[in-house]
Amino acid sequence: MSNYKLGLDYANEQDQKDPLAQYRNQFHIPKDKDGNDWLYFTGNSLGLQPKNTQKYIQQELDDWANFGVEGHFEAKNPWMPYHEFLTESMAKIVGAKPIEVVIMNTLTTNLHLLMVSFYQPTKTKYKIVIESDAFPSDRYAVQTQLEFHGFDANEGLIEWKPRPGEDLLRIEDLETILEEQGDEIALLLIGGVNYYTGQYLDLKKIAELGHAKNCMVGIDLAHGAGNITPELHHSGVDFAAWCTYKYLNSGPGSLGGLFVHEKHAYNKDLKRFAGWWSHNKSTRFNMRQPLDVMPGAEGWQLSNPPILSMAAIKASLDLFNSVGMEALRLKSEKLTGYFEFLIHELNNDQIQIITPSNPKERGCQLSIQVKNADKRLHQKLTEAHIITDWREPDVIRCAPVPFYNSFKDVYKMVEKLKFILNE
Repeated sequence: MSNYKLGLDYANEQDQKDPLAQYRNQFHIPKDKDGNDWLYFTGNSLGLQPKNTQKYIQQELDDWANFGVEGHFEAKNPWMPYHEFLTESMAKIVGAKPIEVVIMNTLTTNLHLLMVSFYQPTKTKYKIVIESDAFPSDRYAVQTQLEFHGFDANEGLIEWKPRPGEDLLRIEDLETILEEQGDEIALLLIGGVNYYTGQYLDLKKIAELGHAKNCMVGIDLAHGAGNITPELHHSGVDFAAWCTYKYLNSGPGSLGGLFVHEKHAYNKDLKRFAGWWSHNKSTRFNMRQPLDVMPGAEGWQLSNPPILSMAAIKASLDLFNSVGMEALRLKSEKLTGYFEFLIHELNNDQIQIITPSNPKERGCQLSIQVKNADKRLHQKLTEAHIITDWREPDVIRCAPVPFYNSFKDVYKMVEKLKFILNE
């Protein structure tokens, strides 16, 4: 922390030295009625729109207008193989091989489809482990999977919890759960970056612990994709899923991504819910063929994809390609480090940061816990066009996104926070 300094001059100096500063101009920044940029810190809920997105979508609208159905083959970016144009870029971002990744559906739909294949309970080995403060969607998904298979969701769901008086998860507590109940556990489904605290968990260690007890291991990367470098292939997790509308800047409700480890790529005996797009693409249009499942993640597809959503994803992924995750992650660690330094310098007992202080153990999010769950602090920030989000019971989540947030943004946000706290 000693590397950081107080004052606006320091923030401006960091922005001048920032090799990624130019990318801010590639995004639409919301403005107030006087034309001033909002301070936008909610890329962890909805990423800002790249300025190129409109052009990418317009291309597909034009091709639809000009070619009709022939656009599947004649469009500038033919629609038939369109998802393939995204695969390599997406695989780089999550640290996977192209065969392991596909863009399709939405996050929880993908988790359910993956659990069809990777949650194969028996009468004695059927329990599922999640983190105690998992995103509600994950909890509902695993509860209903347990019930679908005829189990009591209350009995079958095991929560990996922080210790009393603590906010963060400890890997040794997961180890204890698996030592004591591993023979009854079929699946671990863990959020790679916790939505509430911003804690970035050790995926490789989680996979090793789960596999040692013959459990399948899945990861929800909703708050990780485009934010951290999860190295999914190297981690050894069996599967993962994520959305693209947060750090991947692809628009509200945009399609999700799915990872299936290469070790499962050619296993056609894995149970799955299939559709037309799961079938071998070279014989797909023969129509009367028995199902011939494609190898790799593509074999989990069901239907031909929504091209307009994919065009928005392509616009964002092309930006990621031009800068690379390594540079984004490096800036992210500096931004959250600077943010953390300024918050600590306020020395105000009304707030505290519950996100891990080690930059390697967090995403580009700081979770500020507010004493007595006083939501007025968040409301006053919003009124000042400082866009953060409130998560019950008592946390303001702030995500300085390296693509479009600056050191000056962070400085101005904390100055306003200081003013409100001292009012």
